[in-house]
Amino acid sequence: MGTMATSVEEIGAAVELPALQRRLGELRATFEGGRTRPLSWRQSQLRALLRLLADKEEEAFRALHADLGKHRAEAYRDEVGVLTKSANAALREMGKWAAPEKVWAPLAAFPASAHVVPEPLGVVLIFSCWNFPLGLSLEPLIGAIAAGNAVALKPSELAPATARFLEENIGEYLDATAVKVIQGGPAVGEQLMEHRWDKVLFTGCPRVARVVMAAAAKHLTPVALELGGKCPCIFDAVAGRRNLQSSVNRVIFAKWSSCAGQACIAIDYVLVEERFAPTLIKLLKSTLKRFIADSDQMARIVNARHFQRLSNLLKDPAVAASILHGGNLDAKNLSIDPTILLNPPLDSAIMTEEIFGPLLPIITVKKIEDSIAFVRARPKPLAVYAFTDSAPLKRRIVEETSSGSVTFNDAVVQFGIDSLPFGGVGQSGFGQYHGKYSFEMFSHKKAVLRRGFLVEAMLRYPPWDEQKIAMMRHLYRYDYVRFIFTFLGLWK
Repeated sequence: MGTMATSVEEIGAAVELPALQRRLGELRATFEGGRTRPLSWRQSQLRALLRLLADKEEEAFRALHADLGKHRAEAYRDEVGVLTKSANAALREMGKWAAPEKVWAPLAAFPASAHVVPEPLGVVLIFSCWNFPLGLSLEPLIGAIAAGNAVALKPSELAPATARFLEENIGEYLDATAVKVIQGGPAVGEQLMEHRWDKVLFTGCPRVARVVMAAAAKHLTPVALELGGKCPCIFDAVAGRRNLQSSVNRVIFAKWSSCAGQACIAIDYVLVEERFAPTLIKLLKSTLKRFIADSDQMARIVNARHFQRLSNLLKDPAVAASILHGGNLDAKNLSIDPTILLNPPLDSAIMTEEIFGPLLPIITVKKIEDSIAFVRARPKPLAVYAFTDSAPLKRRIVEETSSGSVTFNDAVVQFGIDSLPFGGVGQSGFGQYHGKYSFEMFSHKKAVLRRGFLVEAMLRYPPWDEQKIAMMRHLYRYDYVRFIFTFLGLWK
């Protein structure tokens, strides 16, 4: 769920080429030998992953705290718990996902049967990101294993404790010949992309995504990109004090409680009517004081470079003048207080770049319906959120905006619902995963047609005549009555 830095973006050392080639060669040999294809193997690997998550839960919490300062409750809610749910769901449903699907075959093909058969793609590469370094590594891994692939996982070096945790434990619990963790920085990422893969999933920023796609083009490697963008939140006047408080709770959760806003599906800015803005801001301030009274209740900024990037967003005098709450910076502890801004300039960096941090601009509009034009005028985001009781407004948001997802009266939680695909559109990425969609991302749907020799329709062979043309016309329209009459010479 992150977009500001990835495993091929930051500094890092290359691994020795012969060693890398040897490891990738073992993955290819394992897949080609058929080891990963049986459902029994796939199930055994997911059970092993569940044991890893259970046995090493406290170690995972410590790694996530070391990398990002995440509270263990946040680490379980957003990563370990989500992964446990996903792996159990895949175990439960995998047999259905992998089963051949019978599809319709026209009568003209009789005798025939048609099926769509999912098959594993082969050896796939997953580039993870630093903001949810466990979840964004293992969530796609679950789908890749369920689909029967061999996998190379490249965790982000910006979350080194989690990367070590993955390297030390994946090989111990899972089949080390079929799943490998490869650590390193951008040089390693570049080396990996010099090889042929059957699929690459990249989570990161658009700049690095272009580099990945350019490298993949050399081998015609299919790529899925999970990027991000500025996810808007349209905040309409919600009926009832209780619903209003719940809405504010959910905004705070989606902006500050998920990795301090360092998430590609975090709320980036809020659109609200001028008349309602004071009420919203007052309630946000009071609720923030209750929810995040101590610094350990919110994750920290990942590193000094990203801290400086966020600090620079506030240095613009016009932006600084719009701060209503927070704005305190602690460079030593890489901490930024939850910050609320009212109507910063729309051409400022904070409103043109993805924020990816604990800064929340609130933009006022005359009428809440004006928010739709505001969203449409900008690149397609990964998610659009709206808090509203208005059915017409909901309908217009779904019909008139384009985004990876739309969520009403909540935010971010769509990420954890396996029956919904997760992915972007346009500049926010392409390709979808989670649940069955993860299985499908790492599968090829092979068309299988079986025919017999009972009927041989000579009309498809020369020599041609008008009767054959007429019969073909009827067949392509599925007009079998006229086809028979024409065949018998009773229809022209």
